[in-house]
Amino acid sequence: MVHDRTVVLGIQDSRLPHISGGIDFLQSEGYNVIIRNSGGLAVVLDPGILNVSLIMKENKSISIDFGYDMMYHFIQKAFASYEVKIEAGEIVGSYCPGSYDLSINGKKFAGISQRRIRGGVAVQIYLCLTESGEERAQLIRSFYEHAVKQSPTKFIYPTIHPTTMASLTSLLQDNIDVAKAMQLLLKTIIKDGIDLSNVFFSEDEQAWFNEQQNRLIERNNKVL
Repeated sequence: MVHDRTVVLGIQDSRLPHISGGIDFLQSEGYNVIIRNSGGLAVVLDPGILNVSLIMKENKSISIDFGYDMMYHFIQKAFASYEVKIEAGEIVGSYCPGSYDLSINGKKFAGISQRRIRGGVAVQIYLCLTESGEERAQLIRSFYEHAVKQSPTKFIYPTIHPTTMASLTSLLQDNIDVAKAMQLLLKTIIKDGIDLSNVFFSEDEQAWFNEQQNRLIERNNKVL
């Protein structure tokens, strides 16, 4: 999935002391703002960023670490032809830092999160493909400056150093646009023998999706 210029906030971000000022800043820069219900903090979404979700039925054998590792190895396989080392581990100074930040030569280009509900698991990743990772990081740093204003906070928000982030295009020295990335991901799925014949919602699934979407809209309206 690809979005227009949007900043997705985490639940904790929405509780910052001057959140209205932070949202006003983002909107003045031409970004939409929404709040997600999965883990993590603020991230940037725009036409140069691809979002991918691996959705599975709930299974007791699928631990939290297993879900993260599955996405990590999926991305490693998809970009194996570039013969670079993709590492997983927190990149201090990036936005939305986590133990499953993906990086090349210390530069973060992706982050993984999970959403678990009864009956299902969604492992999600955003892939920074084109444009400047540093500029996106600068935007989020400025957001926190406007949303905090040196006031006390209930959580430790990240101290962002824009040079810690980059796009895959710059890291791989190749034009990795959305079309090319999706082609690489699809080839990897097919090679692994994953069945794509049943990828559409059933009627019950569509009804559940609509219900969850309405709940998301209501929650965002309360905050925004």
